[in-house]
Amino acid sequence: MVKGKLIFTGIMQASQEYGTDDEHMVSRVYFDIEIEEKPQRGLYVDVKQGVGSSFEGGPIEVSFPSGYKGPINYSAFRDEVELYYRDAFGASGSAIRFGPGSSGLMLNNFVGMVKVVDIKIAEDGVPPGWA
Repeated sequence: MVKGKLIFTGIMQASQEYGTDDEHMVSRVYFDIEIEEKPQRGLYVDVKQGVGSSFEGGPIEVSFPSGYKGPINYSAFRDEVELYYRDAFGASGSAIRFGPGSSGLMLNNFVGMVKVVDIKIAEDGVPPGWA
């Protein structure tokens, strides 16, 4: 099994409206990745929540990593990005916490939050991909 490390370094929360009919989120997550001791630094993905969907339970879209060259299990990667973002913002957020009955609009917040995660890139003999 090929494994790697995601090293999340921060989030730029461009816009997030919470607790209204126009609830939405648009942000950028910054990270480094290391596969077989070969690091790629300064990467990012754009993440967003569709207008009107619930932040706490609704889906978060994750873009293809800008500047990344190499294989990765996209499904596992996407799940880790979403978990990292939700760890920072929301009902259990460690950076900005908001819960039931809360509402507000947040713009241009940068949160520096380091988190290192092991990630499975591919099974032996199975080519990795962005499936």
